[in-house]
Amino acid sequence: PGETQLEIDRREIDRRMAYLRRELEQVRRQRAQQRRRRRRAGIPVVAIVGYTNAGKSTLLNRLSGADVLVADQLFATLDPTTRRVSLPSGKEVLFTDTVGFIQKLPTQLVAAFRATLEEVQEADVLLHVADISDLNLANKIEAVHQVLEELGAGDKPMIAALNKVDLIDPETDLRGSSGHLAMRRDLAGELLARYHRVVPISAQQGVGIEELLDAVEFTLAEQMIELDLVLPYHAGDLLDLWHKQGVVESVTYKPAGIRVRGKLPKWVMGVIMEHMSGEHEQERV
Repeated sequence: PGETQLEIDRREIDRRMAYLRRELEQVRRQRAQQRRRRRRAGIPVVAIVGYTNAGKSTLLNRLSGADVLVADQLFATLDPTTRRVSLPSGKEVLFTDTVGFIQKLPTQLVAAFRATLEEVQEADVLLHVADISDLNLANKIEAVHQVLEELGAGDKPMIAALNKVDLIDPETDLRGSSGHLAMRRDLAGELLARYHRVVPISAQQGVGIEELLDAVEFTLAEQMIELDLVLPYHAGDLLDLWHKQGVVESVTYKPAGIRVRGKLPKWVMGVIMEHMSGEHEQERV
């Protein structure tokens, strides 16, 4: 007997799922390679996270001037988009867009979209974009934090970007809810306690973007570590990296190498330590 329509549909769904799994695995491998290259370059990474439709891709467009897909749907951003952005000091940082979170995110989806969620785990700072005009703001903030905890990223430095302030009047709620303004005020104390910094913005209008970049720079600077290291003479690129991403307080040329004192971000320190450990391995060989 011939196949029923149900059997045909099921076979087509299985075929489509197998194709998507292969595509996701390819994305995961590509992203892993890109992360390794970024780490070697010593450039910090800020992952943009948030509930779906909060305006993450719009913010990345605003920050970088690039045309990133903006879609009003769950998981519109499957393969994360990363853009290089200059901070006020001139230092460069990579902003990475990620998938929109939802409440009670199924475990299967967390596994299926690990290619994009891994960007969150590897980031140096998280930028949580939240729609301040949303009546369900508090619950959506909590949902994002629950997903971050599941990913093991709940303790990362985090900045809150309260987006869509252009939709809110300071005195009256343009969305028509008399209790909305009071709700946002009640949230203020909780937000200040939960995040390193809280910045109101409008990604659409460009409001608060300079303040947001300042907040990113300050948060990254707080992760600086005091170091006193002797770099090999042939590793001038490491000293250049230190100048670009850290603070060099003194440089002394010794017989054993270049003694550098100063401050380095954790992610740059990892690059330098990896290089120096590789030097020691070669010496032993």
